Amino acid sequence: MSTSDTTGIPAVPASSEAHPRFAEALRELGLQVEVRRFPEATRTAAEAAAAIGCELSQITKSLIFEADGVPVLVLMDGSSRVDVELVRTELGAGKVGRARADLVRETTGYAIGGVPPFGHRTKTRVLADRGLLAHPVVWAAAGHPHAVFRIEPATLIELAGGTLVDVREQSA
Repeated sequence: MSTSDTTGIPAVPASSEAHPRFAEALRELGLQVEVRRFPEATRTAAEAAAAIGCELSQITKSLIFEADGVPVLVLMDGSSRVDVELVRTELGAGKVGRARADLVRETTGYAIGGVPPFGHRTKTRVLADRGLLAHPVVWAAAGHPHAVFRIEPATLIELAGGTLVDVREQSA
């Protein structure tokens, strides 16, 4: 039987609503989180924030970039954009750009719009923008475009193996 929290969204066992690979990663980590599934996709940060009823900046985007041909995961709050030049400098790379959809799926095992911050097919370097720490709780994809979970940002960064950096695009 599912319960609901203060958002009024039914909570269900992670194993039934998360992508199977992500549910397995949660079990391996011994992490119990509530996964919420929505009838409409939450592929974008704005869609997720609207469905959850939280601030856009509380959504964690899991974005795959290519740095000199090597995939790297960047975790960024939903209201911000990644400054590719700052990522390039942080990594000491010659060229950095957004990864193609096929590389995202190959690297993570998930489709764009549902990539979680951990539980990927392959081990990837992770950069986590410091802005994620601005909230006591953030939401991230649970391996499916319709599913998200809530977690403390410091725990999320630790589980993802992330290096805390400042790679947010600064507004003019």
